Amino acid sequence: MKRLLFVIFAAAITCLIAPGAFGQALHQNDRVEAGIFGEFYRTTQTDTNLAGVGARLSFHALPLVQLEAETSYDFNKVFTESFASGGTITLQKTNMRRIDGLFGPKLETNKGPVRLFLTAKGGATAFGFSAAPATPGTFFSSVANLRADNAIAEFYPGGGVEAFLGPIGLRLDVGDEMLFTSGVHHNVRVTFGPTIRF
Repeated sequence: MKRLLFVIFAAAITCLIAPGAFGQALHQNDRVEAGIFGEFYRTTQTDTNLAGVGARLSFHALPLVQLEAETSYDFNKVFTESFASGGTITLQKTNMRRIDGLFGPKLETNKGPVRLFLTAKGGATAFGFSAAPATPGTFFSSVANLRADNAIAEFYPGGGVEAFLGPIGLRLDVGDEMLFTSGVHHNVRVTFGPTIRF
């Protein structure tokens, strides 16, 4: 698992320090995209719905291909309750936490203001339990403790749509985050949030 994390980290660093590989893409108006997102994650092993936040950064490698790295941190549990007059969705802080990191290509359909895309990313995730408040300090201590935790290899095939008005846009991703532990476990993952291209 440590090797997998090292390979992902090395690939991300290579993309950052090898601008010559992206020479053609550097002349485009939207060579880099950065975004934040809210995340819904359903783990099938325990039938638990989690919610959290994340961030992503991508670089154009080819005109319709980006290399993208992202991380997310889930710290809320999602409850759905039905009543005779309607249903409600409630978010509540939970002691079960999940942190993950993904890296891989994103294939886009066009260069216009509305883009469909497919992605296939690999990475690792770790589950933990903590009663600490969900703050940036808690997130960074979770990242620091990844070496001591049991990180699980994951593969994320997905797709979505992003729509831009100038450099600002909104992005929706839906996919299957597959965890490789005692077999393959399929988990629904949905993200939505703003993105900026420059």
